[in-house]
Amino acid sequence: MTPDPEESVRLQGYGEMTLRTAIATLMALAPRDRSEAAIFRVRDGSQLAGREIAELASDWGIESATEIRSPSIVPDQHWPDIVRGMVREAPLPSLLVAFLLGVLVARR
Repeated sequence: MTPDPEESVRLQGYGEMTLRTAIATLMALAPRDRSEAAIFRVRDGSQLAGREIAELASDWGIESATEIRSPSIVPDQHWPDIVRGMVREAPLPSLLVAFLLGVLVARR
């Protein structure tokens, strides 16, 4: 039987939510915190096994936090190009305000 993603469950320390939300929340936690948390079904109070949670997460395309790459380790972000594009698209009044705030901060 395939579990219903909208089934009500209780994530230990977070309260009651849907099964999909609980698994997404659990997978976003650090591995140490994830091992300490548990998901309980509201209807009968049974706890979901870690293997079952991992299978459901992979079936639903939910990645764990360790598999999501940090922006600080992504190579070649070309920040000058990104900032240049943001400045090019910004309206003139906001650029003037940013410039004046920069001048005030620099003078202090």
